Amino acid sequence: MISLRTDMKATLIAVGIAAMALTAGVLAQGGRDASPPGTAATQVGGHYQQVAGIVGPVYTSGKWIEITSGRPIKHGRDLWGSGADYGKMLNSGAPVWRAGANVTTQLKTEVPLVINGKTAAPGTYTMFIDLKPNKWTLIVSNWKVQTHHDPKNTTEIWGAFGYTPDKDVVRAPLTMSTLPWSVDQLTWEFTDMTDAGGEITIMWDKTAASVPFKVGR
Repeated sequence: MISLRTDMKATLIAVGIAAMALTAGVLAQGGRDASPPGTAATQVGGHYQQVAGIVGPVYTSGKWIEITSGRPIKHGRDLWGSGADYGKMLNSGAPVWRAGANVTTQLKTEVPLVINGKTAAPGTYTMFIDLKPNKWTLIVSNWKVQTHHDPKNTTEIWGAFGYTPDKDVVRAPLTMSTLPWSVDQLTWEFTDMTDAGGEITIMWDKTAASVPFKVGR
């Protein structure tokens, strides 16, 4: 039986290796982040109106929903793997995928979001994906994010290292589809949006995965 101390040591070593790989990756890009930060955002509940001194109508009173993440580039890799190795490269030793790169993916919402029958109140959440062949699960979590990598910090998270499901707010199956073209840089988007809701969609390579949500009250 592997002791808890041994297991924790292995986790810390994996985190350290990932941190060194990140530093090496930045240096290899000539000081430029190989997975630059990205944002997907939408507004709901607002309306257009004329504002004095501004030409044309202005969208006002809308509430924001936003996803922030690192955006890795494919660079010709076999992203998903297969068989027992499916998802392992992207997880990088973590129990789930950070659904981005380097930093932890975050969902920030000014309105309640109803996903898979569960409500995420307005606030900031972390997001992960449990990768299984043709069966991805979106995780919305209350894990807080480290502002800088600290392997001794067990109350906040960096990437997906140290993730545990006890802080899950929502788990929802993602509907997967094959794109007619390849997306080179990982992309989060809000799709099929109305004021009542829409879908959260992630796209990379020829894979797209979406989950519907409603705007709660």
